[in-house]
Amino acid sequence: MDPAKFSVQFHEPQLRRLHDLVEVGDPIVTADLDAPAVRRRLRDVEVLVTSWGCPPLTTERLADAPRLRAIFHCAGTVRTFVTDEVWRRGILVTNAADENAIPVAEFTLAAVIFAGKKAPFLAQDARRLRADWSFGAGRGELTNRGRTIGVVGFSRVGRRVVDRLRSLEVDVLVADPYADPAAVSALGAGLLPLPELLPRCDVLTLHVPELPSTHHLIGAPELALLRDGTTVINTARGAVLDTAALERECATGRLDAILDVTDPEPLPATSLLYDLPNVMITPHIAGSLGSETRRMSESALDELERYLSGQPPRAAVTPDDFMVSA
Repeated sequence: MDPAKFSVQFHEPQLRRLHDLVEVGDPIVTADLDAPAVRRRLRDVEVLVTSWGCPPLTTERLADAPRLRAIFHCAGTVRTFVTDEVWRRGILVTNAADENAIPVAEFTLAAVIFAGKKAPFLAQDARRLRADWSFGAGRGELTNRGRTIGVVGFSRVGRRVVDRLRSLEVDVLVADPYADPAAVSALGAGLLPLPELLPRCDVLTLHVPELPSTHHLIGAPELALLRDGTTVINTARGAVLDTAALERECATGRLDAILDVTDPEPLPATSLLYDLPNVMITPHIAGSLGSETRRMSESALDELERYLSGQPPRAAVTPDDFMVSA
């Protein structure tokens, strides 16, 4: 992993636990699997603990690690480095996507509440209009009670968002062709096809992975189905939302947006979205940062401990998972 990420994710408690569980070589961390000293060490390695910055585990690199049996990832997606050769060799792979979903769901809940009160956009109005506080009347009804929240994707994050929304007096609708209707109902939400969900939303929040099938899932036709004044929240991946189509809708003032991810990311400096008073943009901060990342490190160490004691993993990643998950 990236040594800078390692310094954030592994503080003294995590390092002590790692040393208690396994024999750790020197250096303990590297992002360069091609360095001669690292290649020599890989010959004896049974376990890799990985995170952001892990290079692709190519056939050539894995040839240097004949004893490798397991990869415990201290972050979410493993798409950036797990290759077909990993699956061919039957190497166990786990990730900490469940733990990474926690702060994303927390951020999304806050965004939904702010959307109901139009808080980010009123803050922009206040900066422009200063002491004339009558501007609040121009944003419509400022409330969360009785709103309809549309959740696109009953994913790890999507499920947590639906669960957290139960703390509000709102109606929750879910669109996801893979969702179990009983699981959605158990969380107090309704399951609808996307075209039926969109016209009923006051807030639309996106929680689908970036896949060929989800590219621009929310484009111009879908945005046109939303009611005037709907807020679109994206904490998933920028490419699931058509940026140009959203820009056109927000520029008219018909829709509002809270964007933690964009396409491209970051947006070019010339993007109109930066200047619109009904758009809030944050620099991809909803996921695990700072101390939150150590929750993921602990999860990976839990998986390591289970592996060493012969217990099955809790968060194994399989080739089939790549078809429908991030």
